[in-house]
Amino acid sequence: MLTNPMTSKRPVNLGINQGKLATCPATHNCVCSQAGDKAHYVAPFSAPGMTGQEIIARLASALHACEEAEVITQTDTYLHAECHSAWLGFVDDLEFFWSEEDNVCHVRSASRLGMSDLGKNRSRVEKLRTLLEGWGFCD
Repeated sequence: MLTNPMTSKRPVNLGINQGKLATCPATHNCVCSQAGDKAHYVAPFSAPGMTGQEIIARLASALHACEEAEVITQTDTYLHAECHSAWLGFVDDLEFFWSEEDNVCHVRSASRLGMSDLGKNRSRVEKLRTLLEGWGFCD
């Protein structure tokens, strides 16, 4: 994968902090199921009958099959992947966090650079939601 040197530096705010994924910036290049505003909010993933470990494993499989993605960190409750755009080498950070307390898998997808992602992060999340629910295929 080609990586743009301008976007290859991993943000330091990734991961879980007090049961939360990082807050989206004010720009329009991030979505998160824990966002407090409509512009950045995307619904968390639910999969009745599946454990957090099963959801994370299934999402990792979908990423390997369908995205220009590299899984960086994977545990039973958390997954971080870097999604690469093939033509310019931009990198987006995609995170999933199984919250036992909320009984959902929270998600955050954010571009490392730019003011707008033209809907790419929201589209990625919804495509993965479809795959998780078992109704879709990779495009």
